[in-house]
Amino acid sequence: MPETPRVSSPHRPDVRRARPARPRRRRGRTVLAAGALALVAGLTGACTGGDDAAVTPSAPPDVPMRQDIGDGEGRLDLVVWAGYAEDGSHDPKVDWVTPFEKSTGCRVNAKIADTSDAMVALMETGRYDAVSASGDASLRLIYGGLVAPVNTRLLSNYDDIAPFLKNQPYNSANGQMYGVPHGYGANILMYRKDKLPRPPESWSVVWEEDSPAAGHVVAYDSPIYIADAALYLKAHRPELGIEDVYALDEEQFEAAVDLLKRQRPNINQYWHNYLDELQAFEIGSNYAGTAWQVTANLAKARKVPVATTIPSEGATGWSDTWMVASKAEHPSCAYQWLNWITTPKVQAQVGQWFGEAPANPKACRYTAAGFCETYRVGDRAFYDRIAFWRTPVENCGDDRGTECVPYDRWTQAWTEIKG
Repeated sequence: MPETPRVSSPHRPDVRRARPARPRRRRGRTVLAAGALALVAGLTGACTGGDDAAVTPSAPPDVPMRQDIGDGEGRLDLVVWAGYAEDGSHDPKVDWVTPFEKSTGCRVNAKIADTSDAMVALMETGRYDAVSASGDASLRLIYGGLVAPVNTRLLSNYDDIAPFLKNQPYNSANGQMYGVPHGYGANILMYRKDKLPRPPESWSVVWEEDSPAAGHVVAYDSPIYIADAALYLKAHRPELGIEDVYALDEEQFEAAVDLLKRQRPNINQYWHNYLDELQAFEIGSNYAGTAWQVTANLAKARKVPVATTIPSEGATGWSDTWMVASKAEHPSCAYQWLNWITTPKVQAQVGQWFGEAPANPKACRYTAAGFCETYRVGDRAFYDRIAFWRTPVENCGDDRGTECVPYDRWTQAWTEIKG
């Protein structure tokens, strides 16, 4: 993978905006709300491919779709990944929120969530208008009735979004889009070049007991990380027959869990806030593991000797979608935000700041030289190489029927794995 451009300045997701509309509570580490657990336990057929009406919802709850944008309500409450709603407080040169507020009159209040589980829990409160959901949250939001179908006719930049990001299992249901694609990227392998002078070509560096990174491996702290184990097994244990790392039957699931338990003694850190991971790489206690490109960018900006790659087995990844709450108090401002955040110039700003491929390829007109080549913007072949996060459900989406392990079991197993 090519070296990535430096971001303009490190940013701190744990620093909240200086103008909160209400007191904010810090979420704990990767806790799935009880309501979301109940939803996932019953959500046996959210993925496409199932026909058994007894176990497969024929459609999400009947939530009305907005037919016009209307006048702004003067306020917008968002649940976001860190770096998705920058207002200049982290870097005066990085600000696409203030121009939006001036243009629309919609005052933005952004609540940062460190994990998809936290995003679901926050959306369950009913206090937020829109969310930047990754694929391991979006099905829960859709089938839980927490987000509304999006009227793409009201989205001025929708036609410019890369076609392969639309109508995916993680952002649509029964042919209806439930949001607008925002950006995507891979969960890359990052390693310290001084600790591992021979560049790793395989994820074996984090999975094998005799790895040169043993005792200094870092992994993403979420049940969805089980898919990373499945991805490795897909390549190295073909007899398991793993095709979809988010649709694992009992044998495949147990094999992935066993691999993670064997990896556990080699783990130095499980991270969910990427600044924690950055700090551990910076002091040299992490040698190798799963990271986001923004972490690598910040590490390089701090002169940490790290490099990144997508190993031979491929990688998991995220493709984020802006979704509007089904009971949004400020739906007009939410739609105006969806239109703003998908403009080419703003897409370029977000992509370069966070370290991801913008959903709108026209953003390349505004990016630094080489950025779009590095992040493979609009590259369908690169996209197809990534196993994008999706909520696991019982319906396997193939001739196995409802034999796959749903997300509540992934959550239970993750607790056991970490000990």
